[in-house]
Amino acid sequence: MADTPNPLTRLTLDQLRRRTSAKWRAYPEDVLPLWVAEMDVPLAEPVARALHDAVALGDTGYASGTGYAEALAEFAERRWGWDGVAVERTAMVANVMQGAVELLKLITGPGDTVVVNSPVYPPFYAFTEHMGRRVAEAPLGEDLRIDLAALEKAFRDAVAGGRRAAYLLCSPHNPTGTLHTADELAQVSALADRHGVRVVVDEIHAPVVDPGAVFVPYLSVPGAENAMVLTSASKAWNLAGLKAALALFGPAAAADLARLPDEVSHGPSHLGVLSHTAALRSADDWLDALNTGLAANRRLLADLLAEHLPAVAYRPAEATYLAWLDCRALPLGDDPAAAFLDRGRVALNSGLPFGTGGAGHVRLNLATSPDLLTEAVKRMAKAVP
Repeated sequence: MADTPNPLTRLTLDQLRRRTSAKWRAYPEDVLPLWVAEMDVPLAEPVARALHDAVALGDTGYASGTGYAEALAEFAERRWGWDGVAVERTAMVANVMQGAVELLKLITGPGDTVVVNSPVYPPFYAFTEHMGRRVAEAPLGEDLRIDLAALEKAFRDAVAGGRRAAYLLCSPHNPTGTLHTADELAQVSALADRHGVRVVVDEIHAPVVDPGAVFVPYLSVPGAENAMVLTSASKAWNLAGLKAALALFGPAAAADLARLPDEVSHGPSHLGVLSHTAALRSADDWLDALNTGLAANRRLLADLLAEHLPAVAYRPAEATYLAWLDCRALPLGDDPAAAFLDRGRVALNSGLPFGTGGAGHVRLNLATSPDLLTEAVKRMAKAVP
């Protein structure tokens, strides 16, 4: 790791503005984009090499095989000390949210309830409602952790009248960056079992944790045997444009895997699978350097806010590259992102689409250089009357 430079400091603003992805093309060039979950980093060398080799060979057909799942199993044991990824109980899916839709279809029907912890990643609402399910919120507590009392009430209401229900858990949590503990997840598992609620977990941010912090795979906790998990290398290695994800089924969910339609596995990109596999197998040093850089950016952001925007409340998290900023003490109303964009020329995610608890908040993407992060906060401060 000592020889791996911080990926967040490798690219200049001019280089980044040559990119044609959503982050850099959604706004005019005078706007600093710290919104969507793309990172301002070059590709990890093993990933770039895998892609170059495939293109040189013309290896651009359909995805196949179990290499991706095998790489995840190796990564999980190496990084988390968990040997619970059973390759035979995995399935490739196009991406995490499309996978979530397919898994929720297996365990709920139209009109059934899917419980979420708000504020939460907006597609949790959009995808769930689009498939004809009802979203019920169990808001996080003031400490931005799972409120078990609120969760139990949501579970109880969801299954009233004998209806089926599911819990779509975000772990680590987006947008707060909360890293759930083993004890919290065990209590969640016990509650779900008590009320007959099936659990589907989005673990896409799992590799992005502070050095020394511990991510706990949901399938590793007691009582989680009938849960299903979705994961991908896309967030940790900046591979959103290379679609591929995995669904993991607990041992008691094998019957659900057997009912998963074969066509669900037709969505992943072959190049996506190759790149994600290379990331999980061979890019630990790059990931370590990234996580060290992100930890420094969290500390920097806290210092910058204390200096330039002391009224903004921020709890540096242990996971993800997202910062959830409480701007309710500023005279900017329920949607401060609009003012930061209009008057500060900084693009952030509005908190409103994240559900209950989102008003007056913004989500900031920390995965940028310290220089751009510093400039962004200074611009944000100028947007406050």
